[in-house]
Amino acid sequence: MIEMKVMGIALDTRTGSPIVVLHDKENRKALPIWIGSAEASAIIRKIENLTVSRPMTHDLIINMIEKMGYELDKVEINDVEKETYYATLFLKDKDDNTIEIDSRPSDAIAIAIRVDAPIFVTANVISNGSVSTDSAKDEEEAQEFKKFVQSIKPSDFEKLMKDKDHHESDQ
Repeated sequence: MIEMKVMGIALDTRTGSPIVVLHDKENRKALPIWIGSAEASAIIRKIENLTVSRPMTHDLIINMIEKMGYELDKVEINDVEKETYYATLFLKDKDDNTIEIDSRPSDAIAIAIRVDAPIFVTANVISNGSVSTDSAKDEEEAQEFKKFVQSIKPSDFEKLMKDKDHHESDQ
């Protein structure tokens, strides 16, 4: 799991659809998720600290969670299938009992940012949906890996296999 933060809301120039963009702590990966306009509006209101006179839907959900004796522990965006993302809300009570609730990522994000709960994304989702935001660092790592691979000699594998055989015979 990789913790991510909300970078902001963007608009898909082709469709006009809102996109919430998450990024990792090192600003190396960005995960764009297409969302509905109501959820985008809820996320923007929180990012810009805009208040409304009555609780909006995501505020209402937080109020309900808290009134029932729980708190939002974390959010996980844990699967993607055919461009549809899946998320789970993890609620904890005072005795550390956890309830998991299925959610759309857009709602999970809108709820999480209201209480500053962490947003985690699985490696599977990252590998399928993220884009690099630091191509220079990616290129540097690729060059380091290439040098490493080029420096490997057949004798390194021989030694590795002998060490492995020796270790297994000790067990």
